[in-house]
Order: sequence, then C-alpha cells, then structure tokens
Amino acid sequence: MVKSPTKPLTLEEFLKLPETKPASEYINGQVIQKPMPQGKHSKLQGKLVTGINQVFEDNKIALAFPELRYTFGGRSTVPDVAVFAWERIPLDEHGDVANVFPTYPDWTIEILSPDQSPTKVIGNILHCLKHGSSLGWLINPDERSVLVYPQNQQPEFLEEEQQVLLVPDLVKDLQLTVGELFGWLKL
Repeated sequence: MVKSPTKPLTLEEFLKLPETKPASEYINGQVIQKPMPQGKHSKLQGKLVTGINQVFEDNKIALAFPELRYTFGGRSTVPDVAVFAWERIPLDEHGDVANVFPTYPDWTIEILSPDQSPTKVIGNILHCLKHGSSLGWLINPDERSVLVYPQNQQPEFLEEEQQVLLVPDLVKDLQLTVGELFGWLKL
C-alpha cells in the first residue's frame, strides 16, 4: 500500500474526494492507496465472487461484491471481496442495491498483493471482526496459504491442499479446500 502525501483528513473529507484507481482507503486518519491488482489476485477474486454468487444469489442467501467500499467504525476500506447476508444488503429508495455501504460485511476476503503490507490488510480484517463480521480470510497466492480469522477465535493458518476452508454459517453449504482455491490459478 502506498501512503498519499497529504495533510491529515477527516473521514468526511476523505469521502468527498474523487475515487482513485486503484482504490484509496482511509485508515486511522491516513489515506492509503491499494496496489494495482495483478494476475493471481484478479483470477482468485473473480472466481470467488462468481462462485459465491452462483451458489447463493438465486436463493437470496448472500451476495459477494468485488472491490466494494464500505465505511464504518471510523474507516473506509475496499476489500477484494465483501460478502453480505441477503437481508443486510443496503438498499436505496427504489429497492435497488445502494451505492453506499455504511456497514460491515458478514465475510471479508483479502488477497495479498506482492507490494501490499500484510499488517495493514490484517488490520482491516480485524476491524471488520471487531464491528460484527463473522469471518475474514487473508489469501496469500505466493505462499499458497490462507489465514482464516473467525470472530472471537484464534486465527487458523491453512496451507495443506486437503484442508477445508472455514466459511461463515450463512454459506455453510460452501465447501472449498486450499488445493481447490489455488487450483484456480492453473489454466
């Protein structure tokens, strides 16, 4: 993550700024731009969003969003994948999905990029858990490992291909192993 060389901003001031590519996040009074996603990151992100939505959207159980900004608890961040229980998805006055999400996701998924600070990303996951998220994943494509952060529990480090990844109760029917997850990187 790259820090923007600006004077300290309030969260309200940050939210009035134009969006950047890649996205900037507001964390502890600092504006930090995320690194540009690369191939492995993009492939995993696309497969996760598509897979989760194929299984759970039609039954109105959950919806996965890629690169969705949410703002709560004094931070405004853009995780790689945010999964919301159907009944928690913010709606606008027309009953459509809202543009602004002022709440935590039920499940936050981050895919570590080569130039990204793991501690900043872990901090974002822990922030979500502190405010109500039930689960966070930190996927490291280079190490082929996943740190799973269940709410109010010890994190789990998974790197063996046959290990099954823990998922939130709302999508308990989803079964994915470490090997299947990283198998998506093969063509």
